Amino acid sequence: MSEVVCEDLNLAIDDLRGKGFRVDLIYPADDPHTVVLSRGGESARLTTRPGAAAPSPHPPSFEPEFVLTRGGASGLGRAGMNYRDLIPGRLGGSYIASHITIPDGGPVADWVHYHRIRFQMICVRKGWVRLVYEDQGEPFVMKAGDLVLQPPEIRHRVLESSAGLEVVEIGCPSLHATIADHVMELPNSRLDPDRDFRGQRFLRHVASETPWTPFAGGEAQETAMSAATKGFAEVRTIRSAGSDIDFPRHDGELVFGFVLEGSGRLNFRGGHEIGSSSAFAIPPDEEWSLSAMSDDFRLLHVTTCKLSED
Repeated sequence: MSEVVCEDLNLAIDDLRGKGFRVDLIYPADDPHTVVLSRGGESARLTTRPGAAAPSPHPPSFEPEFVLTRGGASGLGRAGMNYRDLIPGRLGGSYIASHITIPDGGPVADWVHYHRIRFQMICVRKGWVRLVYEDQGEPFVMKAGDLVLQPPEIRHRVLESSAGLEVVEIGCPSLHATIADHVMELPNSRLDPDRDFRGQRFLRHVASETPWTPFAGGEAQETAMSAATKGFAEVRTIRSAGSDIDFPRHDGELVFGFVLEGSGRLNFRGGHEIGSSSAFAIPPDEEWSLSAMSDDFRLLHVTTCKLSED
């Protein structure tokens, strides 16, 4: 395989595509710097960062830290999507969380692909998006509050979106490749909603069909994420019920929150004002709480267990 070091990855990709090459693999999704393309028996590797680390099959060691982000610039990522990094330090490379936006609606420049990951979920914050997944039937639309679990190596494709689509994506490990499947067409003819994909099954959570139930002094829309991941992750949307919400110590790894709507106060090592699009990560085995929440406050709350115990 030949390697070409280039200054503009997109221009180099377009040049080879014009010569009959197709994309086989690209990484990372939020800030692509390396891509592998092929044409017949010929392969080419393009990179803007020679010597940069490549995705590894071995998960990095988790490094806990307190993270709070309230905004920041977005960068152009894969398939024309804009990515804002919500955990800049990546917790040692164990997790990535991105606030992804698509300003213009319509078809998305995506293709059938999959990821070699341990965990990956997407939650819609604003707008709508139409997707299709391997063995899950016809394409469907996700709206605000809806989420999916994308189990390891499930083939999928983003088809189109509304203008101003916003989603939150969380993945483990932080560095993983997007790998094209040039053979499979979606939707495929097989329907198997309970299929096991490397120990997980596909999950589609629809917010409008989910009741609110008591949670730690507030209310939550629970998901079936724990069952779908065999206990690796728990995900819920939380709102105020008129009092503070006190979170118990979590003995796993990731403790992540993203404010979908409204405002409030995060109480951890002092008080921190949080508003729409704020994100935070709390080290495990620590207590924390939320207070002074607005009536429209909604929080995406995600936790995971320790990989060594998985």
